[in-house]
Amino acid sequence: MKESVLLLPKRTTYIIDMKITIVAGARPNFMKIAPIMHAIDNAREQGKEISYRVIYTGSANDTSLDPSLFADLNIKKPTAYLGIGFENLTERAGGIMLAFEKELKENPTNIVLVVDDLTSTMACAIVAKKQNIKVAHLVAGTRSFDMSMPKEVNRMITDGLSDYLFTAGMGANRNLNQTGAENEQVFLVGNILMDSLRYNRHRFIKPTTFGVLGLKEQSYILLTINRHALIENKENFKELMERLISEAKGTPIVAPLHTYVRDVISELNIKASNLHILPPQSYLSFGYLTSKAKAIVTDSGNVAEEATFLGIPCITLNNYVEHPETCSIGTNELVGESPEQLGSAIEKIMKGEWKQGSLPERWDGRTADRIVQTLLQLV
Repeated sequence: MKESVLLLPKRTTYIIDMKITIVAGARPNFMKIAPIMHAIDNAREQGKEISYRVIYTGSANDTSLDPSLFADLNIKKPTAYLGIGFENLTERAGGIMLAFEKELKENPTNIVLVVDDLTSTMACAIVAKKQNIKVAHLVAGTRSFDMSMPKEVNRMITDGLSDYLFTAGMGANRNLNQTGAENEQVFLVGNILMDSLRYNRHRFIKPTTFGVLGLKEQSYILLTINRHALIENKENFKELMERLISEAKGTPIVAPLHTYVRDVISELNIKASNLHILPPQSYLSFGYLTSKAKAIVTDSGNVAEEATFLGIPCITLNNYVEHPETCSIGTNELVGESPEQLGSAIEKIMKGEWKQGSLPERWDGRTADRIVQTLLQLV
């Protein structure tokens, strides 16, 4: 398996003026497709006949796509918006499939590239295959092994339909191998998020609140919370927050949080002089906060992956992680939703006893180049 990910298929057909349709279904997808867009632009500058359209399955008025996002990532806005925003996942899938079918008929393409494990990922993969279009899945092979999770269903279906499976690590390769994927379909290309970090690291912007709060680099804990399931158990969530505040022993806790999380914290009357709650940050400002933190506490797999690249101690409030390499090789540790485990982990960090992580294979910021090189030579 390991060798096959480096080899291009034996039978190769070159497509003149290759057209790629890239699908994004939510804000975090743009951090992963931006490097692909840059790599395709670079390939065009080198004389390759390749082009792309970016399709956002949501609305052009989506408030999560703040005006700074595209400027921060140095990319153009999506070529088209499908405008589908149903809360019900089945309605959303149906709406996306109908709209995406029309998009593909009006704008023929050679490859549809889908990202991650969203409803949009699965829906667009299904439509592409029904139109006999090749499907490439970026961040393939991740598993929670919990079929009660809608995202796990999305992953299984998308991987099963995809012609090209681009993985971030050997764990994902093993998952695909166990579910019957052919070696020739699987390409270990690395973690695409590292491309965005490598590209933008020198562009990070210090938030104005950094000086206002008197923060110092490597002297604060960054807290991010997004999972609704984590805050719905309010009693446990309050215990988590109180244990974090207590074990931090006065170390500033910087928490850029969405309104729904801030509302729960306010409702639970969670207050402390070292807890600084901020509104959500732009990509470049959040990148600065991440890169300068002493430690990170998060429920986000993406943030944990970035922490490993940056070499920053990270505690993840979950029972599984999409990329186990962040724990086995990197700086991340899982504590589930246990206040006791969180407290013990914070104590280790404050004592300077956290493990030294290293970079997993091919998390080097060159993933997008590998992907585009592969796509330029089709089976």
